Amino acid sequence: MVNVTYDGSGDLTWFDPSTQEIVVYNLGDIAWTLASTALVWIMIPGLGFFYSGLLRRKNALSMIFTSMMAIGVVSFQWFFWGYSLAFSDTASKFIGDLQYFGLKGVLAQPSQGSTRIPALVFCVYQLMFAAITPAIAIGAIAERGRLGPLLVFIFAWSTLVYDPIACWTWNPQGWSFIMGGLDFAGGTPVHISSGTAALAISIYLGKRRGYGTARLAYKPHNTTYVVLGTVLLWFGWFGFNGGSALSANLRAAQACIVTNLAASVGGLTWMFWDYRLERKWSAVGFCSGAIAGLVAITPGSGFVGSPAAVLFGVLAGTLCNFATQLKFVCGYDDTLDIFASHAIGGITGNILTAFFAQSSVAGFDGTTQIVGGWLDHHWVQLGYQVADSVAGLSYSFVMTTLILWIMHYIPGLRLRAPEQAEILGIDDAEMGEFAYDYVGLEQEIGHTLDACDGSPSGAREPEHLNHRESAATTVTVTGDNQEKPAGPS
Repeated sequence: MVNVTYDGSGDLTWFDPSTQEIVVYNLGDIAWTLASTALVWIMIPGLGFFYSGLLRRKNALSMIFTSMMAIGVVSFQWFFWGYSLAFSDTASKFIGDLQYFGLKGVLAQPSQGSTRIPALVFCVYQLMFAAITPAIAIGAIAERGRLGPLLVFIFAWSTLVYDPIACWTWNPQGWSFIMGGLDFAGGTPVHISSGTAALAISIYLGKRRGYGTARLAYKPHNTTYVVLGTVLLWFGWFGFNGGSALSANLRAAQACIVTNLAASVGGLTWMFWDYRLERKWSAVGFCSGAIAGLVAITPGSGFVGSPAAVLFGVLAGTLCNFATQLKFVCGYDDTLDIFASHAIGGITGNILTAFFAQSSVAGFDGTTQIVGGWLDHHWVQLGYQVADSVAGLSYSFVMTTLILWIMHYIPGLRLRAPEQAEILGIDDAEMGEFAYDYVGLEQEIGHTLDACDGSPSGAREPEHLNHRESAATTVTVTGDNQEKPAGPS
């Protein structure tokens, strides 16, 4: 039996046999952290819907599926050794050891994150951060990546990239934690690491078929999915940032306020920048900006006041919007602009935290003490934030590239799908399942189907592209390059 009981007020108490002391846990803090765990979990399929909506319909299901794969693989990896590598008490400045291998001994002792909740609660909460990070990164395989090798990649990347960065950022033994780096909810471990990994994956996979031509100048196939994904992400981010207080207190409430404010301003800013080009109000633009604002506020959400959150949103919506052009300047194919939204957004948030972090805001929980940032005349904090950002970006890019090329030379583990699978769609080629009953391929093979017999007009459709179209349906290619079924002939 675990030596826990309840005191007269109903709080959970644990007797520490090593110190002969009684540790008291507030049940409200435990409840808030567990509720935040569920909020962060729902972000992961939300991310899948967000990614899915931005792609062509023949790849829609695979993006939702990869988010669920991340949950499955990382949940096992975290149990196996991930939690121990990130949060063992005897960790080095860079990575932990196997003290908690298989979660052995992770029970009612005070957690590494806070003495207000037991380690078991902290463990499952941090699992969700570990799961969503590779889910963000692997969006870079969109429309051209194999799903089988992805299982191996997620496990290896979580072990070799995420766990060390989480250790040096949040473990009290980590070098960035000791240095004084401020990262409340994952600017470097989650966003910079995943965004940079997405860049490395994009460079490794190369460009999609038809890159640089009108073939890829398509609009998102399902804007409703984009909005739905944003809603789930925004909703879950209250647990992502607010839950990182690990207690139901004023600091958690403040984190929720600045999170919502930065997302709102970021969405408006991105939308206004897009409006200047097309004179159209873009739902995708607002959603993209909201995500950028959420990313930027993440590292500073427990350290900055509400006025600063407005600037976080404005700069994130602006810088991330313009950063989407980097792929054209540098010549890489980042299908979903993950590097622009997450890496650039994370760096923006880290730098702004150096300017606007305040000891008074951090002290909203009644216990946390920090020196603060430039508002508190702590000038060296900018150097700490830059060092942490550069270290996370460099380490993630190099290690991700190494993992990809090692897998490249192992039979069966190459991540790049063949061209035939790319034409057919990853849903059909890799899964044999579809997001919709109807998936048109005419924009890929350059013709329409005859309404009478279902055969191509002009040239015969290859056998492997015969795709369940009804003989009574004509497929047309509209001006926005989206396949849409016409009425019966």
